[in-house]
Amino acid sequence: MEASAPFPYLEAVVGFMLFMYMLETYLDIRQHGALKLSNLPAPLKGIVSQEKFEKAQAYSLDKSRFHFVHAAVNIVEESAILLLGLLPWAWDKSGSLVGKLGFDEKSEILQTLSFLAVTTLWSQILELPFSLYSTFVIEARHGFNKQTIWLFLRDMIMGLALMMVVGPPIVSAIIYIVQNGGPYLALYLWAFMLLLSLVLMALYPVLIAPLFNTFTPLPEGQLRAKIEKLASSLDFPLKKLFVIDGSTRSSHSNAYMYGFYNSKRIVLYDTLISQCKNEEEVVAVIAHELGHWKLSHTMYSFLAMQVLTLLQFGGYTLVRNSSGLFLSFGFSTQPVLIGLILFQHTIMPFHHLVSFALNLLSRAFEFQADAFARSLGYREPLRAGLIKLQEENLSAMNTDPWYSAYHHSHPPLVERLQALDETSKKTD
Repeated sequence: MEASAPFPYLEAVVGFMLFMYMLETYLDIRQHGALKLSNLPAPLKGIVSQEKFEKAQAYSLDKSRFHFVHAAVNIVEESAILLLGLLPWAWDKSGSLVGKLGFDEKSEILQTLSFLAVTTLWSQILELPFSLYSTFVIEARHGFNKQTIWLFLRDMIMGLALMMVVGPPIVSAIIYIVQNGGPYLALYLWAFMLLLSLVLMALYPVLIAPLFNTFTPLPEGQLRAKIEKLASSLDFPLKKLFVIDGSTRSSHSNAYMYGFYNSKRIVLYDTLISQCKNEEEVVAVIAHELGHWKLSHTMYSFLAMQVLTLLQFGGYTLVRNSSGLFLSFGFSTQPVLIGLILFQHTIMPFHHLVSFALNLLSRAFEFQADAFARSLGYREPLRAGLIKLQEENLSAMNTDPWYSAYHHSHPPLVERLQALDETSKKTD
C-alpha cells in the first residue's frame, strides 16, 4: 500500500501568510482612502477645528504610507525566513556556538537560549531602521516625539537586558515541563503560564516600569480629591495615585489602573492632565476606566485569555511529536521551543479569528464603560475629554468601518459620541 504524502505544513503556512497580507493590504487601502477624505464626519463638524482635522489627516496619512512599506518588507522577510530554511540553519548554528563556547552542545536548554539570543538580535537589527524612522521622522514631524536618540537606545538596551535576565529561567522551565509533563502536560504548561502572568503583573509596575519612567504621587489638590471621591463612591480600593512622565518620550496621552484585589493603583500620564481642558474631563476619563473595573471587564478578559491559553497548549500536545511538522520546516530534530514556534505558525487562522472576536468584545466593553461614566453624570466632560484627546493625539477622524472592525479594539470617536447621545436620549 502506497504511503500518503506528508501534509505540506510549510507551504500552507506561507500561503496563509500571503493571503492575510493581501486581505490586510486591501483593508489598509480602504483606510487610506478614508484618510484622504477632505471633510470631517458630520457629528464632528463645528466641534473639531479644520486646523486640527488637517493635522490629524496629515499625521494619519504619513503613518499609513509608512505602514504599507513596513508591511511589504515584513511579509518578504517572514516568507524568506521560512522558505529558505533560515530557522533550522539558525538552530544548527546555535548548537555549534554552544559547543565553541565550551558548553555541552547537546544540551537543548543551552542551544535554545543561544537560538533565542541569535534570533532576537537578528529581529532587533531588522526592525531598528523602521523604529528609528517612525520615532525620529514621523512622530517628530508631527510634534509627538520628545525623546533623544540616546534615550531611545537606552530603552532598547534596557529591554534587551531585561530579556536576558527574565528569559532564560522562563524558557528553561517550559522546556523542563514539556520534557517531564506526561499526560497532564497542557495543564502544567497552563498553570505555569498563569503563575508567571500573575507574578509579572505584580512585579512589572513595581520593579520594571520604574526603569523606564518616573512615577510621582499626584499632588494634593482638587484633581486628586475628585478622583479619590469618585473611587470611594464606587468602593474602588484605591491605594496610590501616580503621575507618570510620559512627556519625556511622547506627547501622546493615556491613563491606566493596575493592582490586585484590595490594592489598586491609578496612573495618569502628565500629558493627559495637560491636554484636558479642566479637571472634570480628567475625572471623566478615570470614570470610564473605573467602569471597566466595576463591570468586571478586566476579569472577563483575563478569564477568556486563560481559556484560550489552555486550548492552545492542548492543541500543542497533540502535534508536539509530529515528525512531519518538523520535517516540513527543515528540522531533523524536535526541540521544544521550535515545536511551540511551528505550532503557533500552523494555528495562525485560529489566532486571527480569536483576535477579531476579542476586538469586537473590547469595543462592546468600551461602549459599556462610556455608558457607565455617563450614568455617574460625566456625559458632557467625557464627550469633551474624548474629543480633546482625539484632537491632541491627532487620531484619525475618518475611519473605514471594515478596517476599524478588524484592527481597532476601541470604537471610532464618532460612534462613541453617538452612543453617548443615544444613551442620553433613552434615559432623559
